[in-house]
Amino acid sequence: MSALLRQIPANIPQDIRKIRIENSHLTELPRGSFENVSALEYLWLNFNNITVMHIKSLEYLPALKELRLQGNKLSSVPWTAFQDTPALKILDLKHNRLDVLPEHALRYLPNLTYLDLSSNQLTVISRDVFYSWPVYQRSQRVEGQIEATSNAVLALHDNPWICDCRLRGFVQFIKSVGPPIILMNSYLTCSSPKFRAGKFFHEVELNSCMKPQTSALDTNLTVPVGLNVTLTCFVQASPSPAVWWTYALKLLRAFNVSTEPISEETVRSELLIPVARPADAGNYTCTAANFLGNTSVAITLRVGTPWASTTPPGWAPIAHAEPGAHVEVRIAKQTVYGITLEWFAATAAAAEPGETWYTLLVGRYDAAQKDAIYIGPGINTYSVTDLLPATKYEVCVAVRNQAPRKGQCVVFVTGSDISQLEQREKLIHIIVIVCAMVLAVPAGMYACTAEARPGCLARCPGACPRRRRGGQAQAAGSKESTLDSLPAGSEDGLCRPEGGRGSRRPPAREEPGKTWPPHRNSADLY
Repeated sequence: MSALLRQIPANIPQDIRKIRIENSHLTELPRGSFENVSALEYLWLNFNNITVMHIKSLEYLPALKELRLQGNKLSSVPWTAFQDTPALKILDLKHNRLDVLPEHALRYLPNLTYLDLSSNQLTVISRDVFYSWPVYQRSQRVEGQIEATSNAVLALHDNPWICDCRLRGFVQFIKSVGPPIILMNSYLTCSSPKFRAGKFFHEVELNSCMKPQTSALDTNLTVPVGLNVTLTCFVQASPSPAVWWTYALKLLRAFNVSTEPISEETVRSELLIPVARPADAGNYTCTAANFLGNTSVAITLRVGTPWASTTPPGWAPIAHAEPGAHVEVRIAKQTVYGITLEWFAATAAAAEPGETWYTLLVGRYDAAQKDAIYIGPGINTYSVTDLLPATKYEVCVAVRNQAPRKGQCVVFVTGSDISQLEQREKLIHIIVIVCAMVLAVPAGMYACTAEARPGCLARCPGACPRRRRGGQAQAAGSKESTLDSLPAGSEDGLCRPEGGRGSRRPPAREEPGKTWPPHRNSADLY
């Protein structure tokens, strides 16, 4: 008791009839563990850590009458090992982890009078396990013959029984069993499914098992773009089946699938598609399976929009579509260097909207050839971001492998990359430089006026003296207020020599490492 043994001792005397090793560290029963003690009748190995029992671990024990393995960690037992113990009367396996009892389990226990399988993990047992038990067979009285048999105690309580069709035969056996087989606890209870949890075996009536049968209220659905869609599949089966959805040849989005029972043998599975898009069109398959087999039902979904009632505001038709087809497009966003195009299309009833490919042709308006961009199914927007400013472009939308027809193209002009405020500041800066040059150059050097525009000298000398007189009064003011106080001008009112030297400000050199602020765009159109 409580010894630190890790294996069965090898020096046990041959005439030993009873061995009891409990609360120790035994983890397995290897082959030939008791080959030197063939007279052994009682073997108690309770409350160890035995997880493995070799198929020949009980070899050389023909006289064994009692085997107790309570409180170990056995998940399975090699039942054929009991061929070597024909005299076994008591087998205690309670408080283990047994989850399966094969059909032949009790076939090699003809003289058993006590079998304890309580407090394990058994969920389903076939009644044939007990019908093939020699003790049960002897209990059946043949007509005209009465065979005297001893009682056999059977313990099966405290297991998580699943009360569905698979347990139907076992439940019938438990209801009909009687002496000489005596149940230690005849009130066996169901653990699942939920609607039967806690019920006693004698309170439930289980039906026969049934292969799944799948159905759908509507196998062909057509919905408008942008609506939520729920596909519903009904499955009748016993036991309760596993249900899943497949969407062949396409990537599944984050669809929501829920499956719940609506009766004892019927479940309903729903697949929710939020905000249906043309790419969501196709065949959705609902498949159900249990141990008898599997079946499936396909639901075809089409995503389209009735044009007469659901055309969004702000769209303009750009194509004379074929009968049953329509394409509309708009410029969703325009900047100095790019444009975002958005189109809305539906194909003829014979075609799948989610299978249509489109071709975008983008290029300068006067270009002979334009760049082709192929757009896959389910996409209705595209952005071009590398256009030149203040340039006229043309973009066309067409079904793939078809040339764009008249009316399927949009012409637009990108914005300027110089804002109005920057232009105004540049003009004021030029006025200041020209007036400073006029004041600094001697009277004999006014030859530049011969190349100036008419009326330039008449304005500049009059403007510059006034600027000098007002300079001291405005010296305390900020540069921004001084510049804003000048009247705005245009290029037509400036001294702008066409060939003279010194009248135009040379471009400023770029200083290494200096980052210039980006231009403010005035062409953001929405």
